[in-house]
Amino acid sequence: MERRRVVVTGIGALTPVGNTANDFWQGLVAGKSGAAPITYFDASKFKTQFACELKGFNVENFIDRKEARKLDKFTQYALVVADEAVKDAHLDVEKTDKDRVGVIWGSGIGGLETFQNEVINYQQGDGTPRFNPFFIPKMIADIASGMISIKYGFRGPNFTTVSACASAANAMIDALNYIRFGYADVIVSGGSEAAVTIAGIGGFNALHALSTFNEDPSKASRPFDANRDGFVLGEGAGAIVLEEYNHAVARGATIYCELAGGGLSADAYHMTAPHPEGLGAKLVMNNCLKDANVTPNEVDAINMHGTSTPLGDVAESKAVLDVFGEHAYNININSTKSMTGHLLGAAGAIEAVASILAIKNSIVPPTINFEHPDERIDPRLNFTFNKAQAREVNVAMSNTFGFGGHNACLLFKKLS
Repeated sequence: MERRRVVVTGIGALTPVGNTANDFWQGLVAGKSGAAPITYFDASKFKTQFACELKGFNVENFIDRKEARKLDKFTQYALVVADEAVKDAHLDVEKTDKDRVGVIWGSGIGGLETFQNEVINYQQGDGTPRFNPFFIPKMIADIASGMISIKYGFRGPNFTTVSACASAANAMIDALNYIRFGYADVIVSGGSEAAVTIAGIGGFNALHALSTFNEDPSKASRPFDANRDGFVLGEGAGAIVLEEYNHAVARGATIYCELAGGGLSADAYHMTAPHPEGLGAKLVMNNCLKDANVTPNEVDAINMHGTSTPLGDVAESKAVLDVFGEHAYNININSTKSMTGHLLGAAGAIEAVASILAIKNSIVPPTINFEHPDERIDPRLNFTFNKAQAREVNVAMSNTFGFGGHNACLLFKKLS
């Protein structure tokens, strides 16, 4: 069966550095940090007292208050960005065959705050089970894709992928293949996460995964810097409308670029640590290039997983050198997590949007907060440190790696 081409016709973003796709992009290009002291709860006794929270976001500007209370934040965020992406795609919902439109979403944890609050309420009671009737539907990760489909009446393939920090990228690869092989003509895809909670910060602190640079949160996320000490937790969502090429052309859609391929692999190594030689990362990038029928020398930019962890940044950098050889030095590499923090299951979605806009605008956003070279990382690699760089981007890749050894890689290319 011939594979159908898949293009991007709409985007949406809700992030710690901007609450729309355009504001997100402007924040990235400006090198804006989204990190600040936590406002959602009293974090004074926590090892990490900062995160990348959303700024100035009021869900009641988008969803009726009564309806919003039935949803965890991660689903609220999903509905907001899906709406932005559908509007951006100028998809006439009433004239579209809804049986051929799907929703494939990603979330690493789902309704963590809902679960946390329900358990706290029970523990503080006298043992009588008083649970919110919406507890379970608010908590389960698949509810985000379900609620998006309910809003628009999209009856095509509908599910949520869970692969930790690779969840959204996994979702977009699934969406790509479902369109390629004829299961749908249009799929709203992406991911959302809302883990800046007592349980989220406390849990990742217990793992020693988070930065504890409380003195200056805006400089805590510093991928590839020798003094990096862990990731900064972020929250938000990203969405893209993926569409079969001829379907998009027939309705006169504006096309951002093509989603040409996706790669998947597993480290099969450790519960939380990456393979020290980056074997899974190397494999996933090679798989992605093969799937997209693109040679290594054609790649212009890579949005790295780049979480600012001591082990991960070294392993990923080694993998890039193994895959791209001498051409690696010609690639603009960056980590937008230096600005947004790590959105866990939603990371792949907002980083896909960043890659798409790098192609559209011929600019690669920076990796901010770099001050001290790490002798374990090749200094000849261009990490786009501290300032955005203008260059033509015809092919951009985006890496996401998750706890459990899950790896996913996307490849976007300028339409030709």
